Amino acid sequence: MSRLPTVIATACFAVAGAAAWGTAHFGAGWIETRSVQALDKVFAQEALDWVEVYPDGLILNVTGTAPSEAARFRAITVAGTVVGSGRIVDAMDVIDPESIAPPRFSLEILRNDMGISLIGLVPSDGGRAQLSEGLANLGAEVPVTDMVEQTARDVPENWADAVDFALRSLRDLPRSKISVSKDRVEITAIADSAEQKATLEAAIARRAPAGIALAMSISAPRPVITPFTLRFTKDGDAVAFDACSADTDAARDQIVRAAAGVGFEGKADCVVGLGVPSASWADAVSLGITALDDLGGGTITFSDADVTLIAADTTPQSTFDRTIGQLESDLPDVFSLHSVLPPKPESSAAQAEVPEFVATRSPEGIVQMRGRLSDVAQEAAVLSFARAHFGSEDTYIATRQDPELPNGWPARVFAGLEALSHLNNGTLIVQPSTVEVRGDTGSRTARADMSRILSSKLGESADFSVAVIYDELLDPTANIPTPEECVARMNAVLEVKKITFEPGSADIDNSAVDQVERLAAAFEDCDRIRVEIGGHTDSQGREEMNLNLSQQRADAVRSALVDRGVEPAALQAVGYGETQPIEDNGTEEGREANRRIAFRLVPNPVPAAALAAEAAASAEAPDAGETADPSQEAAADE
Repeated sequence: MSRLPTVIATACFAVAGAAAWGTAHFGAGWIETRSVQALDKVFAQEALDWVEVYPDGLILNVTGTAPSEAARFRAITVAGTVVGSGRIVDAMDVIDPESIAPPRFSLEILRNDMGISLIGLVPSDGGRAQLSEGLANLGAEVPVTDMVEQTARDVPENWADAVDFALRSLRDLPRSKISVSKDRVEITAIADSAEQKATLEAAIARRAPAGIALAMSISAPRPVITPFTLRFTKDGDAVAFDACSADTDAARDQIVRAAAGVGFEGKADCVVGLGVPSASWADAVSLGITALDDLGGGTITFSDADVTLIAADTTPQSTFDRTIGQLESDLPDVFSLHSVLPPKPESSAAQAEVPEFVATRSPEGIVQMRGRLSDVAQEAAVLSFARAHFGSEDTYIATRQDPELPNGWPARVFAGLEALSHLNNGTLIVQPSTVEVRGDTGSRTARADMSRILSSKLGESADFSVAVIYDELLDPTANIPTPEECVARMNAVLEVKKITFEPGSADIDNSAVDQVERLAAAFEDCDRIRVEIGGHTDSQGREEMNLNLSQQRADAVRSALVDRGVEPAALQAVGYGETQPIEDNGTEEGREANRRIAFRLVPNPVPAAALAAEAAASAEAPDAGETADPSQEAAADE
């Protein structure tokens, strides 16, 4: 019995110990939880959401990646206001400053019928002012939603030029998105027509500043083509599209492949548009092209669902019958085929009696008409029609009356004159069996437009020929400068800074090299004109010496431009010495002005072929500037 108190005492101590441990454990857990909650709350209040807290008993591990050393220190300081600093363990990382990329300037401009939206980051130094000025130049009041931010970082070298280019382009693009970075501008826009698309693309590309990459995507709605026309000709090895229309890109590609299979080479200007008479258009055209090749040549014209095939007059009758029969069987049901096998040519004596009407349009726009018309009333009608298309002051007629002309003669003349109006210069020949139009044009679609006119107005079985040469210099949408504009460009470069020479010599001064580069750039798109480089001196020194020196300097500028890619045949150097002063040679300022290089347009520019021939000859001949000895005139023109 004496051991009972001992057992009871031991049990009491055990119960008390367990109770104490439980109380301590519960208390520590409660403190831990409350501490973490308190820290989370204060970190949230201080916007330190990157900080995380992990408890380890009464110890609190503060972790996370601080954006800077200052942010890490602030987090430790904030934690110390909540719990004792002895309970905090700093386990935070700090981002390497070198890995933090500086903000990049960028700008996105969105424009539609509702207004303009600006989004991006621009320099605080002048960035917003440049935007305000550029938007003010749009003219009309346009609502602007400005979501642009600013930063005071260094402005990239090309940033201002890129923004200015984007804002100038925005004037022409009422439905567009333009994205700008320091060295790149991306333009996505919608044009009203294919013609406007071409004009915008050429104008925007031409004014893109140097050092700025341009990515441009301008789309245009598909045109409505009526009648939906395609005309394909084959004459021996010569194959061509006079007009080409397709309803889809895939149809266009199918048509071009069919043409290539019969010898067509090069690029087909097929217009993808609306108005196709059948979804089987490409299939029908491919069948027609193949049939034309089987016949050995001729012309096939699709005008909506009407198909006219005129075989070469050398086609055997049996071949014609077999091929036409197969084509009629293969064409989709909606298409109607009309085929013609012309008779063999008549003798030359009989051909001499064939009546004809001829109209010519000169490059200056003068239209002259001669040949045969039925009577005075028909002559008056033709003259009135021509003046309506070409202008009354530049249209002349000298025809003779022939009452025996075939039926439909006036309609053929009117259709031919309307087709001729699509050319800058050319010739129309109307005969009973054919209408022929040939010449030059500045429109890429002129050939198709003319073929569409002749096909619709002459009838299904009519035979006509369209021979058109596209000349980019005549194309107003190409924005090629006129000869006068080219010369103005070059002289404008010299107005900014003259080309200077070493005293008394024809050596171009090193400080003028940049101006020579700018002159060579100004010759862009001006390679078909001929320009005179005029060398001029003041009146100091002997007249003959000054004349020689001015020629040598003009030759030196010509050689420098040729070295930079300008066609030699486009430049001629002429020295005028002291004979054409522009200021008073009695003053130093006047003499400085008279010592100059000037550009002048040479009248009657030669054709491109002649320029090329002269360029080849020039390459073989020694440069005139190399034979001169500037040292002989060292005393002149100081």
